[in-house]
Amino acid sequence: MSLYEKIVFNLPEVQAPLEKKLPLKTKLKWTLLVLVLFFIMGLVPLYGADATVLKQFEMLSVILGASFGSIITLGIGPMVTASIVLQLLNGSGIVKFDTSSSAGRKKFQGTQKLLSYGFIILEAFIYVMMGGLKPDAGVSPLLIVFQLLLGGIMIMFMDDLVTKWGIGSGISLFIAAGVSQTIFIRALNWLPSPTNPDISAGAIPALVQSLARGDPTTAALMFSGVFATALVFVVAVYVQSMKIEIPLTISRIRGYSYRWPLNFIYTSNIPVILVAALLANIQLWARLLQNWGHPILGTFSGSSPASGFILWVTPTNLVSHIIQGSFTASLILHALVYVLFLMTGAVVFSWFWVQTSGQDAGTIAKQIMNSGLSIPGFRKDPRMLEYLLNRYIKPLTVMGALAVGFLAALADLTGAFGGGTGILLTVMIVYKMFDDVSKQHTEEMSPLMQTMGKR
Repeated sequence: MSLYEKIVFNLPEVQAPLEKKLPLKTKLKWTLLVLVLFFIMGLVPLYGADATVLKQFEMLSVILGASFGSIITLGIGPMVTASIVLQLLNGSGIVKFDTSSSAGRKKFQGTQKLLSYGFIILEAFIYVMMGGLKPDAGVSPLLIVFQLLLGGIMIMFMDDLVTKWGIGSGISLFIAAGVSQTIFIRALNWLPSPTNPDISAGAIPALVQSLARGDPTTAALMFSGVFATALVFVVAVYVQSMKIEIPLTISRIRGYSYRWPLNFIYTSNIPVILVAALLANIQLWARLLQNWGHPILGTFSGSSPASGFILWVTPTNLVSHIIQGSFTASLILHALVYVLFLMTGAVVFSWFWVQTSGQDAGTIAKQIMNSGLSIPGFRKDPRMLEYLLNRYIKPLTVMGALAVGFLAALADLTGAFGGGTGILLTVMIVYKMFDDVSKQHTEEMSPLMQTMGKR
């Protein structure tokens, strides 16, 4: 074993449970505990830091599971960035991991964790040394860096804890929590708006007040946001429920059949998370490059992109422009570029994720064979099963990613609360968690299903 393998195989981690299948109550307990801890950490401010500069990145906090100015300012950004880099390196063949073996998967996960530590350190120093977080007078910048490192590492371990002891993953849980909080505040906040103290900051109270005051423009803007948010929720739930079920038979039990589900959104929310994190990093680096005097990625005017590449990959609220009478033909081109970027990025990351996460046809075929299942009418040959699965998995990987990318972009362009990407992610995360809870509850209630699950 090489020195590198010794390092990645022995990185600190949360110990996995001894039981192969934890009880549902135990998983719910740990998930709730981590969620409460996440919200508490978001309320702990960085000691000795002036976080006013970071307010311009406020929208990034939604998709990064972060709370800028708190101890979890970095959020899940370093972990997702590490995943993006490793996916691209592995997919392009520059670095190759044999994810079909347990040792290869462990090496891949260890490398990703090591990269995450590296990006935690890098982003912490970037935020502090490049002006994102200014220390107060008499406070050492290294103290701010240390707090950011502590928060980033705690988020990593909390993600590991949820993955092994809870439901889903910590990354998904943190995103859903942040987006849900944002939607709740933007929809129901009755406090005065900082830009217009005459009406409430929340859309629903502002809608009622605008109608009472006879202000149709403001009322239309508030209603469009509420309607877009509700519409995205409904469409996302419908798309998430679409699936293909492959009929299987159990050779040990005559006459018993089982349907193996393949979701239309085959790779779930992972591609959208990776694309959203990529956009967040592009915006962060564009801002930093402009501050350094090298606006290669574009320029900003205040907190909004003004020109260059960053402008084209930042969504614009088309509905708001139409209501306010400021709609122009150039906005259509802007919207098309943004939609194509999200759809292309979703397909690329979806394809890489299938190959590295054990969701490819070969791995699924082995799981089916090891469970004692087979497709009726076909011989029990993993190669034949892999061929048949590829007829479904490959198209679902591409089509599902295209649908997710398009829906996320469309929601962003209509001004849905929490951002279209954030809402879509939240719906998919909550739906997946509900599906996992339902499946485990069924297995615990049915001895036969529990036996199959253990296999």
